[in-house]
Amino acid sequence: MPIEFLYFAVVFVVAIVGFSILKRPLYECMLYAFIALVAVTGTWANIGRYIWDAMTEPTLYVIIVFVISAALLSRTSVIDDCIAIILSIFGRLCGGAGFVAIIGSTYMGSLSGSGPGNVATTGVFTIPAMIRSGFPRHLAANVEAHSSTMGNMIPPAGMIAIAFSILDTMYPNTYTISQYWIVLWGIAIWFILQRIITLYVMCRYYKVEPMNKEDIPSFKESVKRGWRAVFLPIIVFVPFFITNTFDEFFTERLGGGASAFSSSLLLFIPSLIVICGVLLSGKETIKKMSPKAVTGFVTEGMSKVVPTSALVMFAYFVSNVFVDLKVEVAIGEFISSFNMPLWALCIVIPLFTAVIGMLLPGSTQVKIFGGIIIAIMAAAGGDPMIAAAMLPCICGAMHGVTPPYCACVYTGMGIAQSELKPTLANCMIWVVLHYALSVVVMLGLLPIIGLG
Repeated sequence: MPIEFLYFAVVFVVAIVGFSILKRPLYECMLYAFIALVAVTGTWANIGRYIWDAMTEPTLYVIIVFVISAALLSRTSVIDDCIAIILSIFGRLCGGAGFVAIIGSTYMGSLSGSGPGNVATTGVFTIPAMIRSGFPRHLAANVEAHSSTMGNMIPPAGMIAIAFSILDTMYPNTYTISQYWIVLWGIAIWFILQRIITLYVMCRYYKVEPMNKEDIPSFKESVKRGWRAVFLPIIVFVPFFITNTFDEFFTERLGGGASAFSSSLLLFIPSLIVICGVLLSGKETIKKMSPKAVTGFVTEGMSKVVPTSALVMFAYFVSNVFVDLKVEVAIGEFISSFNMPLWALCIVIPLFTAVIGMLLPGSTQVKIFGGIIIAIMAAAGGDPMIAAAMLPCICGAMHGVTPPYCACVYTGMGIAQSELKPTLANCMIWVVLHYALSVVVMLGLLPIIGLG
């Protein structure tokens, strides 16, 4: 077994001891793990470069910008209005509040790109509604948590940009980011359906009833007040749909610049989301968004961004050591030496990322292992696009719900005030089902929108 596995063991032991036993914040534990890793590998001379490379990583700032945009968006009435409409439609169904959580969190995921941020934004509405309609607290926490992981899988999640940059480097001028986004949405449809079916079965098992009538808003009044909110994801989706659908049109006129034009859309999405959210919220919200107020909102949002940003940055410190030591190459060669067929790789790789995701953030996993996963899958006969598009699903989404980190679950558990043991026990059912669907999709057994 390669010595590189020892390096992973060092990171795991230091981080888990610090987080689980010493009760230190995970971002602090990741910094200690970085120092321990440098000490074990004897790479002190390169420590400045590891830190500098992480601090100049563009994707780190993409993540920060999207989280801040989500904080600004929460100051508008868009999210509340949309959830009210969904409640008015599904609240009368058995377990209707849970379906609201799935649809509402998918909606928010298409705007925020953040799993834990998704829970915090929509969970404060959906989790109390689920509990009032008879959901056990641990189930309410998990429904919201596992629905909110869609924020890591649906564009514009930060790790999606990392995954595409790797794909584009390996296969230059072959795929556009618009095509990539369409495929991601096509994959997301299957995971949304899986969560709906899982929720339906669990509602039957726990005998969950429809919401109380007094808690269900009027459909007519909800639509009258918030119909504009429905258009926000469409506004975000349309530019990418157009550039993907009319790819030849743009290529004929822009040549090689067509790919750059498609990629540049990502830079405008956060501002587009906030501006449209404010405009769609009406005159009262526009009046509140004075320069002074916006500055205050951003400042407040930064306090929420800092822990996440610190965790990602320190994880990038670790990943830079791994890259410098060519850890991914050694592990890739080790896996390749088994000459596993595609079906076996589709079983092993999501399991591997699930274990790694117990600690390393999804964006870090993609950065370290994304290239080797795509290469190994392609060499075994898999579709590179599918392999790249599944990286946010098997890295980002799994990271948000696999203990001990599982930030999405802990956030939902805090809102639901559920106990740790039953919450994590129920969580593992959702994790196993997510893993199983990941294997099926990677095997290419399901039709995916956007794949020719």
